[in-house]
Amino acid sequence: MTRIDETFARLRARGKKAFVAYVMAGDPDYETSLDIVRGLPGAGVDIIELGLPFTDPMADGPTIQLAGQRALKGGQTLEKTLCIARELRKTDTYTPIVMMGYYNPIFSRGVAPFLADAKEAGIDGLIIVDLPPEEDSELCIPAQKAGLNFIRLATPTTDDARLPIVLQNTSGFVYYVSITGITGAADAQAGAVGPEVTRIKSATDLPVVVGFGIKTPEASRAIAAVADGCVVGSAIVSKIAAGKPVAEVLAFVKTLADGAHRA
Repeated sequence: MTRIDETFARLRARGKKAFVAYVMAGDPDYETSLDIVRGLPGAGVDIIELGLPFTDPMADGPTIQLAGQRALKGGQTLEKTLCIARELRKTDTYTPIVMMGYYNPIFSRGVAPFLADAKEAGIDGLIIVDLPPEEDSELCIPAQKAGLNFIRLATPTTDDARLPIVLQNTSGFVYYVSITGITGAADAQAGAVGPEVTRIKSATDLPVVVGFGIKTPEASRAIAAVADGCVVGSAIVSKIAAGKPVAEVLAFVKTLADGAHRA
């Protein structure tokens, strides 16, 4: 079992839902980003999604795009992103880390070297949004052989014909995108999400976690109530973009985590 599998098993045994927090590595700078990541488990985060900055983030809305630009301008790289994971692992061998990003930086490094480095750094899973199931031989299957979960996105447009293909080599959990469009574009609605989560769960034993459009503790609770957990990204990144102190960012994260855990 990976740390991700163990986390969901532990939460399930306690009757709790998962709270997943996304932050962009290196935003607004390396040291501040590292301080935030180190503080996330203490703020109630069950799984950390660590964004890998990229110059052409096609699935991301303005908030995440700007975070990536700030990180890149500050010199953030794939190697420095792995360094953040390594630093967290010095004090935390418990909290899963999922790297979320795009294939180009990984391809440039080389799949085999990247997977070896990611495993050594303490990365537990990957979400690579621009690699469809038809390209599983590129990274998905090698990642799973290396002991990393490969987490796939399902969306409102993933119909019953497409869903088995999406689920075929997915592991860890399924990330259901609650809205059609980019991150931060609209608010997630539990009434619309619930039936979709049920449909996905009828086709897989994996946990289903819902992201995109969750901005408040109330929304966090409502969405987690109809799924196995929820992801918040843009709302947290907005606090970082506004220059809020690390303690204030983490206090906000705790309100979101508390909401999910009350579901």
